[in-house]
Amino acid sequence: MTHPLFRLTETQLRRRTGAKWQRHPPDVLPLWVAEMDVPLPGPVARALTAAVALGDTGYATGLGYAEAVDAFTVKRWNWPVPPERTAMVADIMTGLVEVVRLLTEPGDTVVISPPVYPPFYGFLRNAGLRVAEAPLDPAGRLDPDALAGAFRRGPAVYVLCSPHNPTGTVHTAEELAELARLAGRHGVRVVADEVHAPLVLPGARFVPYLTVPGAENAFSLLSASKAWQLAGAKAALAVAGPGAGADLARLPEETGHGPSHLGVISHIAAFRHCDDWLDTLLAGLDDNRRLLSRLLAEHLPQVRCRPPEGGYLAWLDCRELDLGGDPAGVFLDRGRVALTDGRSFGAGGAGHVRLAFATPPPLLREAVRRMARAATG
Repeated sequence: MTHPLFRLTETQLRRRTGAKWQRHPPDVLPLWVAEMDVPLPGPVARALTAAVALGDTGYATGLGYAEAVDAFTVKRWNWPVPPERTAMVADIMTGLVEVVRLLTEPGDTVVISPPVYPPFYGFLRNAGLRVAEAPLDPAGRLDPDALAGAFRRGPAVYVLCSPHNPTGTVHTAEELAELARLAGRHGVRVVADEVHAPLVLPGARFVPYLTVPGAENAFSLLSASKAWQLAGAKAALAVAGPGAGADLARLPEETGHGPSHLGVISHIAAFRHCDDWLDTLLAGLDDNRRLLSRLLAEHLPQVRCRPPEGGYLAWLDCRELDLGGDPAGVFLDRGRVALTDGRSFGAGGAGHVRLAFATPPPLLREAVRRMARAATG
């Protein structure tokens, strides 16, 4: 099977009407947002087509989503997800905020580990919560000392990004066990955003946070949105650990009104019927990961980038290029390549950019060549 990153041309991609390909003018190569330039998996496309043909476009209901996730997580990670400890939510961030609301009062503090997914800041603050930081260590991994220091100040919740966005770090069982130990010692509840979990690349192993000893009172958020290019088909699942079921039971009924029925249909098809497609995609992402490393070594040797262990996001340290505080702006203005400004990821993001490499290899090659020309003025 040809991997999905080879199947679409730039001309086809520019016909898409979503944010990735429409935010910038047509001379810009968009590698900024966490979307993949791939066609839909066949089973997903067929499920959506059948639903539309039937007029099956009403409200989402039932346990089908939870049962599909359970089948996938058991097969992939030997992790049962009991449907009775789940709730459908509109998407990862909406669900994450609703779960955090169950565990906090207005004005409480939530800890995150920057550089990290920028919407964590906005969504949590908009929910009336304070945000504190426990930065990753210089190797881009969870820092037990930073976590302990932040937890001693009495936050209510820690939001874990696993695998980590933007660094692509896949947290080890030992690192997650230490997080659980620290959270338990200080009475901090953990809510894990695990949306990139199916995208762990060769050489790393995903460990679901709820399988770690001491994480029984934690929560996880899962979705097919990233691994099968379904961000516009809204649906996600909140999963309670065995000690958090009573908290999940307090989730307001109206939060279950948010998932799109077509989103649920497409996600079920992805989780149940698209393992081969996913495995082929992962091989392609691994190829692109290695291609990006070669391209940077050839064209931008001053840029530092640890190859990501999971996902399709590369965190590029551009500080040696002497492009000032906004390298993303330079690459856009001079090179016509759209990347995400590292400053939006919080502490440690200045001088960095995030590049989404889930794109056809010819576009990735052209983007790095443009970036190199932009860096030399």
